[in-house]
Amino acid sequence: MQTICNNEGYRGTRQMITEYQISDGTQNLSIKIIRSKRKSIGLEVKADGSVLARIPWTLTDKELEKFLEEHKGWILKKVKLLEERQKDMEPSRACPVRELLPEDIVKIKKKFSERVQYYSSRMGVTYERITVRNQKTRWGSCSAKGNLNFNYQLYYLPEELFDYVVVHELAHRKHMNHSAAFWEEVGRYYPDYKGARERLKKIEMGRE
Repeated sequence: MQTICNNEGYRGTRQMITEYQISDGTQNLSIKIIRSKRKSIGLEVKADGSVLARIPWTLTDKELEKFLEEHKGWILKKVKLLEERQKDMEPSRACPVRELLPEDIVKIKKKFSERVQYYSSRMGVTYERITVRNQKTRWGSCSAKGNLNFNYQLYYLPEELFDYVVVHELAHRKHMNHSAAFWEEVGRYYPDYKGARERLKKIEMGRE
C-alpha cells in the first residue's frame, strides 16, 4: 500500500507509507521509504540527490515521522552540500558506452592491462582478473581474491589520474583497507596521491 504525504507529514491510510516529505521552507524533499527485516533505521543521500530511509517492518508510521523530523536538518544539509559540490563538478568527457566501437574497447582494455602489468611489477604484487566496466560510483576496486575492476572512463582522463587509480587498487593487494600503511604504500609509487584524489572527486561519473 502506498501513501504519498504532504508537507506537514503523512495523511490518509496510516499503514505502510512508502514516501515522506520534508521542507526547509523553500523546497520540498521526498524521502523514499524501504522496509525490510533490518533492526535499525538507515538514512542514505544518493549521488543523484535522492534520499532513502531503510527501516524495520515493525516501525510504526508515527515513529518513522518522529525520526525523520528529528533528522530533517541533517538530511537537508547533506542534500545542499551535494548540490553545491555538483556545481563544481566537471564531466569525465568519456565516450558514451553506446558509441564505443569494438576497436575502442580493445584499446581501452589494452591500456588497463599494460598499466596494471607495469605497476604490479614495480610494486611486487600479483593480481587475478582485470574487468573494465561502466561504473557509476567507483573509479576502481580490488577484491580479496585479487580481481581488479576499473571504470572505463579512466581511459579518457589525464594519464596521471589513470595511473593513480591503478596504483591505489594494486596497493590493496598488500593492505585491504585504507590504513596509514596503505597510503604509505600508495605514496611510495604515486607521491602526489592526495592531489589526484581531490581532482578525481571533482570529476562526474555516470555515462550511458
